[in-house]
Amino acid sequence: MTTLTLVRGDITRQSVDAIVNAANSSLLGGGGVDGAIHRRGGPAILAECRALRASRYGKGLPTGQAVATTAGDLDARWVIHTVGPVYQGAGSDPSPLASCHRKSLRVADELGARTVAFPAISAGAYGWPVEDVARIAVETVRDTETAVEEVRFVLFDERAFAAFAGQVHRLRHGGESPLPPGSP
Repeated sequence: MTTLTLVRGDITRQSVDAIVNAANSSLLGGGGVDGAIHRRGGPAILAECRALRASRYGKGLPTGQAVATTAGDLDARWVIHTVGPVYQGAGSDPSPLASCHRKSLRVADELGARTVAFPAISAGAYGWPVEDVARIAVETVRDTETAVEEVRFVLFDERAFAAFAGQVHRLRHGGESPLPPGSP
C-alpha cells in the first residue's frame, strides 16, 4: 500500500525518486512550480523537454498526460511532467485532473520510482479550488494501483496543506475532516 505524506514547503528541495511538475503544455517552463523546477533543475531538463517537443509532442503535452525527463540538478532522478486542466468554474470535469495523478504514477512505475513528490496540480494559476484539488488528488492516488511506496504531497502554503490534511484525515479515519471547509 502506498504511504501518503504531507509536507509544507518547496517541492524543488525534496529528495525523492521523482518530482511531478505541474507543467504547461509547451514543456518549456513557465511560472509557479513549473518555473521553479526548471530554474533549480537547470538546463538538462529544458534540453530533454525540447527533445520531446521535437519528437513525440510537437503540439505540446496534452492535458492529463504525463512524461518523464531527467531531474537535472534536483535531488531526484526524474521529473514527471503533467499538464493539469484549467478550471472552468462550477461543474468543471475533474477527470483530466485525476488523469494527471494516475498517469504520473504510471510513468513512475515504468521508471521504477518508489518515492514521488506531487504539487497541488492546477491549484495555482489554473484556478482550481484547492479543496477540490486535494480531494481529487488524494482519492485518485488512493484508488490507483502502483508500486510507488510513498506519495509525498508537497504544499507551498498553509491553505493547501490544510486542504490536503483534511482529505488524508478523511481517508485514514473516515467521515468528516476535523477542519471546517475553507479554514487555513
